[in-house]
Amino acid sequence: MKVLITGATGLIGGELVSQCHRKGYEVNYLTTSKEKIVSEPNYKGFHWNPDKKEIDTDCFSGVSVIINLAGASISERWTSSYKKVIIESRINSLQTLRQSINKLPNHTINAIISASAIGIYPDSTTNYYSEEDSGVDDSFLGEVVEIWEKEVDTFNNSVPNVAKVRIGLVMSSDGGALPEIAKPIKNYVGAAFGSGEQWQSWIHISDLARIFLFVAENELSGIYNGVGPNPVTNNKLVKEIAKVLDRPLFLPNIPEFMMKLILGEMSYILFASQRVSSKKIEEEGFVFKFQNICGALEAIYEKENKDETITSDLNKEYIS
Repeated sequence: MKVLITGATGLIGGELVSQCHRKGYEVNYLTTSKEKIVSEPNYKGFHWNPDKKEIDTDCFSGVSVIINLAGASISERWTSSYKKVIIESRINSLQTLRQSINKLPNHTINAIISASAIGIYPDSTTNYYSEEDSGVDDSFLGEVVEIWEKEVDTFNNSVPNVAKVRIGLVMSSDGGALPEIAKPIKNYVGAAFGSGEQWQSWIHISDLARIFLFVAENELSGIYNGVGPNPVTNNKLVKEIAKVLDRPLFLPNIPEFMMKLILGEMSYILFASQRVSSKKIEEEGFVFKFQNICGALEAIYEKENKDETITSDLNKEYIS
């Protein structure tokens, strides 16, 4: 299988590329930075500029699956101008891909699998959401995901299989939310947000990349939640991180108004509650390696400690 990945140099993309190579899959990737283009036998970069609808169409050569991870980060202050960037980065990327595919005389693309987000589900501490739920959260994030997914659906006339993976809170020490949540805990000033009862539907980064490949390998279509089987409350998440890091928690929960003063409207993502089911992907035969938050965190920080030890040993050798 030959895979074309957008966002391959990001957090999820990096893990996805590694898993593709372990399975012997060739990877083409698109980047807006010409400095990030490399050309190796199983890993080739191609330039594109979605804002101008420009793309090197050689990127599609021999490709059977496109995995789309492109889109500006939502973890920056949601000013009016940046909100536009968040939406347009997702729409322009998809439109550039679709318009280019439609111009190819005989393409080999069998599927597109696009990232999405569980932020589409309405904020609730009581509901347990599946892919069948059609409600949309009354927030900017809900609006973004709704627009994003409608654009993905336009590929139904271009390729046989169209799938969307609604991603939850990604657990990784290399980036994303976890290092930011863990930082104050490491410095003995960690605390839960708000009531702490909001649900966090999380997934280990390895399992998330495996879901994308599972969808590709089994030629699945439709929506799949990219979350682990056991969501936790924010209170539970913070306590488990503190436990793994061997740090005490003694501060009161951080009030919502305080984070809104600091982060503005973007603070909503810290307090929104979405308890989301992974049952659909499991019924297709997918088996999670990390089913519980404690095991996921232990594996993540064990790896981080090993990496730090290796780096320290290398530095000692270099100095000596």
